[in-house]
Amino acid sequence: MPKENTKTIAQNKKAFHDYFVIESMEAGIELCGTEVKSIRNGRVNLKDSWCSIDDGELYIKGMHISPYEQGNIFNRDPMRVRRLLMHKREIMRLFGTVKQDGYSLIPLSLYFKGSKVKVQLGLCKGKKLYDKREDMAARDAKRDMQRAIKERSRG
Repeated sequence: MPKENTKTIAQNKKAFHDYFVIESMEAGIELCGTEVKSIRNGRVNLKDSWCSIDDGELYIKGMHISPYEQGNIFNRDPMRVRRLLMHKREIMRLFGTVKQDGYSLIPLSLYFKGSKVKVQLGLCKGKKLYDKREDMAARDAKRDMQRAIKERSRG
């Protein structure tokens, strides 16, 4: 099986700050032509997006795809709800998990796999404020250690 070329378009860095990512999976996304052209230009924002399961189908909400400049009448609403493509069995498994306490489906990144646009979904659990503080303290400590090592190697 040949390795397909993947090109990351957008990442949801806020998701890693606000959630613990328990599991991640790939889903296709249903788009119209001008949306794909706008995505190719990198004009997409995942910051406040989330996923929900309605009537056995998976939808992404809050994802902003800017209208394509040359799109005129074919442009769609930038904030419209878009359907994600996954096997019914996977969706039902996720539905069972999301119904448990505190789990959410959050889009982590958007990328091209070959010519297809894919979404990396994360099954996430929300972080509390003290978890975020712990992460920031660990990151600061790591940065300080790197700085100390760099200065020691100079002197």
